[in-house]
Amino acid sequence: MSIQMHKYGTLRGEPLYEFILTNQAGMAVHLLNYGATLARVVVPTAHGPLDQILTLPSIADYAKERNFLGGTVGRVVGRLPGHVWHRAGGDVTLLAGEGDNAIHGGPEGSDTQVFTARYQESETGDQVTFTLLDPAGHNCFPGNVKTTVTYTLHANNTLTFALHAVTDEETLYNPTNHVYFALDGLTAGIDDATLTLAADHYAPLDDHHLPSSGWAPVAGTPFDFRSGAKLGDRMPQVLDEQGFDHPFLIKKAQAVLLTGKTGRKMALTTTAPAVVMYTANHFDHSGIAHNIGAHSGVALEAQIAPPSGQDWSSITLLPGEPYDLETSWRFFE
Repeated sequence: MSIQMHKYGTLRGEPLYEFILTNQAGMAVHLLNYGATLARVVVPTAHGPLDQILTLPSIADYAKERNFLGGTVGRVVGRLPGHVWHRAGGDVTLLAGEGDNAIHGGPEGSDTQVFTARYQESETGDQVTFTLLDPAGHNCFPGNVKTTVTYTLHANNTLTFALHAVTDEETLYNPTNHVYFALDGLTAGIDDATLTLAADHYAPLDDHHLPSSGWAPVAGTPFDFRSGAKLGDRMPQVLDEQGFDHPFLIKKAQAVLLTGKTGRKMALTTTAPAVVMYTANHFDHSGIAHNIGAHSGVALEAQIAPPSGQDWSSITLLPGEPYDLETSWRFFE
């Protein structure tokens, strides 16, 4: 196994680095200290190397315009209704970013920050660890939070994402990695991809794209992927969102299997209790992501179950209480 590292630019006076991990099978993972970002996952195939995720044309593009592609999004991914946190110590007003909702950690979320980095080579798996010290008051969140993100590439074509965090004051915390999978390549789309998801319940969304009514059974709905279904058959049935943007409450650790039309597979395992599926509904070949269109890929975001209404207790992190999340993606045929 091997690790390559090179500097490709600077941002706000801080150096930007790319790390490339390669295993014995020829799988190569490209990581950026900008946003602790997973930028490329290239696997060998009979027809040559193929990237398994949505990517931008250049690694320099990631810092030019916020895009969430492969970034570590926090402190809180997703939407918080009303952007005011009512807590015992006094209300905290967050920054609204989508109507009256706070979204994706604020305008300068962790996916837009430059992390420090260190790497380690070993026979069991090469890894890169990114660290961010997010100060109290940044994006209006209380508490100083230290986040470490470690990516490890294993010999069996498994990539592990491990996130650990601590805070010195009660705060809100619910991050995830926001990678979009496209197993058949960027231009193929996901209509012919089959998803198997071990989830009996999902969270319906209201008119403000918020999961405000708790969990509902998937049985008899387009959200039932327990026996596997093509995404292209189900997305047209979810009219309000033009595709999926919904949390699923998963039943077991290895709960997700995505299969491309060519038979390539990705199995997701996670310690998180929920997965949010987002089918890249908003991409329209514009801006820095001009190479990406709607439904080009699917994000399967492992995270804490989203808060319902104004009850945000599920995503409250207390001082001295460690936050740990681990997600692995295994690529195979």
